[in-house]
Amino acid sequence: MPAGLKETSSLISVSFQVNESAPNTFTEDRIDLQLNPLDQEVFVVYAVNLDPFSPNAVDGVDTRTFSSLTTTSQTAVANLSVSNCLANANEQIQSPGPGLAGIGFQTSAGETPASTLEYIGIIATNDCFVQVQGVGNLTARGVSGRMYGVRAKASSSIYAALVQSEILSS
Repeated sequence: MPAGLKETSSLISVSFQVNESAPNTFTEDRIDLQLNPLDQEVFVVYAVNLDPFSPNAVDGVDTRTFSSLTTTSQTAVANLSVSNCLANANEQIQSPGPGLAGIGFQTSAGETPASTLEYIGIIATNDCFVQVQGVGNLTARGVSGRMYGVRAKASSSIYAALVQSEILSS
């Protein structure tokens, strides 16, 4: 547990699923963590698993499904270069041309690797956000996932710094 934080729960898993509102349309959903800001409660994230839906196999068309989980609202699917992005996963099918079989690819930072890291992020505001967007698909795509972590109480100064950092980096 990071210095200045006191764990107040056992391990919690938060499951979610977000579906595009229409095919190939950026869609974001808010996950309410029900934190208590009066008690300076934060969510310490240990791991995130993202499982984007497979893209449609469309003859002669490259198709993709992009997804991410962030600590603040976004206007597009985020990648790991965005400081608020805790996880990112992408699946794609590349079609070499009409009548030829497509080749599937997966890019994932969605499953947090085993490491000696104590935690991968701290969510200080009351919620986090999941984004999904398909490209070239015939039907709406989505992402399901799970986030693992614990609730913790922060000292007043640490809580204020975490909230300010999270909001200013959005």
